[in-house]
Order: sequence, then structure tokens, then C-alpha cells
Amino acid sequence: MVARLEEIAARAGVSVATASRALNNRPGVSEDARTRVLAAVDVLGYQRPDQLQSRRLSLVGVVVAELENPIFPLFAQAIEQTLPTFRLAALLATRRAGVAAEAASVELLREHGVSGIIFVSGVHSDPHADLEHYFALRENGVPLALINGPVAGLDATAVSTDDAAAAATAVRHLHSLGHRRIALVNGPVRYTPARRKSAGFAAAASAAGDVDAIELCGDYSLEWARGAAESAARDGVTGFVAASDFLALGAIQGARAAGRRVPQDVSVVGFDGSAMMNFTDPPLTTLRQPVQALASAAIRGLAADLEGNPHPRRELLFDAELVVRGSTSARIR
Repeated sequence: MVARLEEIAARAGVSVATASRALNNRPGVSEDARTRVLAAVDVLGYQRPDQLQSRRLSLVGVVVAELENPIFPLFAQAIEQTLPTFRLAALLATRRAGVAAEAASVELLREHGVSGIIFVSGVHSDPHADLEHYFALRENGVPLALINGPVAGLDATAVSTDDAAAAATAVRHLHSLGHRRIALVNGPVRYTPARRKSAGFAAAASAAGDVDAIELCGDYSLEWARGAAESAARDGVTGFVAASDFLALGAIQGARAAGRRVPQDVSVVGFDGSAMMNFTDPPLTTLRQPVQALASAAIRGLAADLEGNPHPRRELLFDAELVVRGSTSARIR
């Protein structure tokens, strides 16, 4: 029993003593801590004490992409920590790329009886993919919330970072530092976030009037970004806007492979804003996604659907925050 109590406490992020008091319905435990302990019991599959059965939380599935990119664990953590406020608990499923892999994750969640599903940067971000499983879920009465990629015609909550505005902010930042030959290191433009970044990048470069804008489109691997940035740096690019922090790290490597110094010769701006980017060499200037705001908005919409409360279906856009660190500086002419 002690080992089980330690596991519950660790999952809930509280002390063993607090977990014990919560499970024995004793005073001296905040409502937030009590809710997290009960959520941990549910997610771990343990039986609640009889006196707490009526407080059982509903399970919500959370589907995220691979956890190698640090932004996805941040989303998972924010969602898991916020759900108990709405008397919900998270059941997490990670997926590999592709429709079949995501559909398999959905099937697993359905087998565990989830009441609704939150998707983070999933297949829904590719409007050209087969999105039938989303519509099938809605036809079966399963509420959905989509983060970073709406689906046209789907009756679901949709919240996103304003990618176009973020890319434009990055261009204006580099332009203000004296950079005039600027490249966007982007992912495949079939994805909605990448397409929006492309549009924002082009619009800001055009508005500046004196920017030689270059768009580099490939995959989301560090290796591809390194090669593309090396070639661009040799071709005179001094400013890079990357569609993710991973791509930005590849761009830094590529600039250095071309014999350029960062930030003395080349400046690089990332996108996502994981705290880890404060410890790179140099610390990365980035557009920080409002992870907590996105998670909270997605959960609020999903909770409203679960309670049968109708709400507007327009996509909600949230601004990214420019965090200036050591990877950008004034261009030395």
C-alpha cells in the first residue's frame, strides 16, 4: 500500500502525507491538491475509497505527437494539470506520424472509455490528409478539441497560436537589427501552421520594402535544417526565421558549418519557446507559444461540450511572445 500511495503522490505532484489525507477525506488539503490526487488514482487505475466514489473524474484522451520535441511534453503537462479544474483527468497517448497511427491511438483511448479527446498538432494540421476519423468521432458523439490546426466543417473546439503574426514579428525583429537577406526555414507547407508562417513571413518581408526574402521548405528534422541553412548562409543570408526551435538549432549548426558566427554574422529566431532553449549555445531567441493559454482554452471548449453547453465554433488565435536572447544581434556591416 505504501508503494501505491507513493506512486499516487508522485503522479499528483504532492507529498505522500497530502495524498494520504486526500484519500482518507481528511481536512488540511486544498481542493486543487485533492482533485489532483483523485485524478491520479483514476488514471493509474486504482480503486477509490468508498466515500470518494461520487467524486470520480471523467477521463479525457490527449493525443500528442512524438515527445522528442520539448514543446509537446509542455502541452501534455499543461493539459494534465488544467483538466482537474474541470473535474476531468487525462489519459495520454503519443503517436507516430500518419493517419493510421493516430487512428490507432484514438481506438485505444476509446477502449478506455474517454469522454472526449484533445489533439495537439495531429493529423488535423494537414488539411490534405484523410480526416475521416475526426468526423466519425463527432458522429458518435465524442467532443473534440484541436490545438494548432482547425478542420473545416468539423464541429469541434479549435485553438491555435497565430503563426502568421509570429513569423511577421520575427521578420520585423531581424529587420530592426539590420538584416536584409532573410530566410524562413519552414516545414512542409501542406500543414496549416507552416502555411500560415509562410504567409506571415512573406507579408512582413513585403511590408518592409527592402528585404530579400527566401523560403526554404523541407521536413521538421534538424539535419535538413542544417543543410538548408548552410547553403543559404553561403549565399549571403544573415537572418533566419525557423518554424520550430529544433529547426532553429539546425540553422545555427548550418550557419557555423558555412563559417559564420552566431550572432555576430548570422541571427536566428526559433519558434515554440521551450525553456530548454535558454541553455543552448547561444541561448535561442524564439517566439514562445502560449502553451497554458492554448491548453486552458481547449479544455474550456471541451468541458462545455461535455456539459451540453453550445459555444461558438470559430477558431481562437493566441499571440506568441518574442523572447530575445543571444542568437540575434545587430548585423555588423
